[in-house]
Amino acid sequence: MTEAGVSCRLASACDHEAVAGLFHEDGRHYWGDATPDRESMGAYVREQVLAGHANVEILLAEARDKAVGFASFAVVHPAPDLGGQLFMKDLFVTEAARSQGVGEILLRALAKIAVERGCVRLDWTAEDYNSRALDFYDRLGARRLTEKIYFRFDGAALKEFAARKE
Repeated sequence: MTEAGVSCRLASACDHEAVAGLFHEDGRHYWGDATPDRESMGAYVREQVLAGHANVEILLAEARDKAVGFASFAVVHPAPDLGGQLFMKDLFVTEAARSQGVGEILLRALAKIAVERGCVRLDWTAEDYNSRALDFYDRLGARRLTEKIYFRFDGAALKEFAARKE
């Protein structure tokens, strides 16, 4: 898909450097100094994200042959009407490319993938404090859901729960 000088395509293993760079900038944006170094991020992308066993796909946005954004997603089942649900885990646009329509282009490309793959919906979450993201999704016309509550186990709680005996 190409629109307004931005093209979108699914990343492959040969895109590990571009994806690692985007993930590193994404991490710096959200986690600051807690972001793993670039080398560690590159290994993570090669060994986990773009590996053959990965259950995630990366949609890359490129402008002038440079990666300017990504959306990570997976199609999950079941969903209503014997279809799938495309769940977007993350949407990120580089600082240099923000407010140029790249995020909307990525989301529209994801919507097309969802339709092509027989999905009946495209879902994602956003932090309630991220007003820029919330305003962006509202402007696009996405419907906010209030009937779902997001749950999580992480860190020590995840390990303790996994080790719990029945």
